[in-house]
Amino acid sequence: MVAWVSGVVLPSGDQYEIGHGDQRAVIVEVGGGLRLYETGGGPVLDGYDAVQRCSGGRGQVLMPWPNRLRDGRYEWQGSTQQLPLTEVEAGNAIHGLVRWAAWTATERSPDSVVMAHRLHPQPGWPGTLDLRIEYRLSDDGLSVVTRAANTGAEACPFGAGFHPYFGLGAPAVDELALSVPARTRVEADERGLPTGRTSVAGSRFDYRAGRPIGDARLDDCFTDLDRDPDGRARVELSSGGRSLSLWVDEAFAYLMIFTGDTLAPERRRRGLAVEPMSCPADALRSGEGIVTLEPGEAFTGSWGVSVR
Repeated sequence: MVAWVSGVVLPSGDQYEIGHGDQRAVIVEVGGGLRLYETGGGPVLDGYDAVQRCSGGRGQVLMPWPNRLRDGRYEWQGSTQQLPLTEVEAGNAIHGLVRWAAWTATERSPDSVVMAHRLHPQPGWPGTLDLRIEYRLSDDGLSVVTRAANTGAEACPFGAGFHPYFGLGAPAVDELALSVPARTRVEADERGLPTGRTSVAGSRFDYRAGRPIGDARLDDCFTDLDRDPDGRARVELSSGGRSLSLWVDEAFAYLMIFTGDTLAPERRRRGLAVEPMSCPADALRSGEGIVTLEPGEAFTGSWGVSVR
């Protein structure tokens, strides 16, 4: 664990390295996110260096809601809740409340770490949540298991998401081949907010059979996921003889796919964001996919990555 270099605290705080065989991952204190994941074949993530601040949501945890919320406003049990507008230019609140919060490593082993954070009630957010994320490496790859427990006295809404970017060492996403097992795309307006749904069949958004990304620009939410008999849906990526499979369990019914075209020039189209989400954008307003956690109840969900 390293928190500083030459007396300066790292922007992402304490660093927790885990390993298994030729795999290595680093999880960070700030946001409890995944900064690095690599195998003997090279980098898997398009992450960031320890001396850099996280940018573009890279590897971050998106709770208690993922994606965008129109005007930062929603109704909950008869009261209007107003959250800070963290995507100021579009007038949205985005990606939850824990991305820049300090998380604590509560359990550690050579191949796993458990990160925990207690989210307290605050303006715009009514509930108390104990959040727990276990990152583990094994022969099967990386697994990420989430538990969010309502430890307060009142019911609260909940949604979860994660924001890893995958590069497989390729210089640009153009060189990646992509397969997404989704039958439906959630259409969105210029603010990234849902306007409807369409079938991907016959459209440029149909990646079910797998094909190169090339110059395609994607910043789209997909759902109606086809699942294997184990209940998992799998996104496949490949480049230069390497391939990975990102799987999500049934808690994650939505996938955001982002080619990074709006990022800073030095990061633009360097990695493909594949974001497991339990609900789509604007879910605190629409209620779609939102879980209501009564006192004592908990949400659980898992996703993971295997590399070949």
